[in-house]
Amino acid sequence: MPAIVGAIKIVNVGTGSIVHVGDSIQLAPSVTAKTFAGAGSFNTGDNLRVYNMVSTTNTYDNDIADSNVASADKAGVV
Repeated sequence: MPAIVGAIKIVNVGTGSIVHVGDSIQLAPSVTAKTFAGAGSFNTGDNLRVYNMVSTTNTYDNDIADSNVASADKAGVV
């Protein structure tokens, strides 16, 4: 079902990102990453005020592989 989209504000597009407006069947980014950050690190928007008195991030991870992603072109999918 088509949609009418108003104003769009794109601040940043990374190398493994997907920017999509409209209909789609499948979207598959081919890049994965693990990021550790404290409280309030990934807030987005304009004129934010974030107050964090104490922030602790647990970075312990005993996995060998968290996300094994095969991109569509490498997996033989057209």
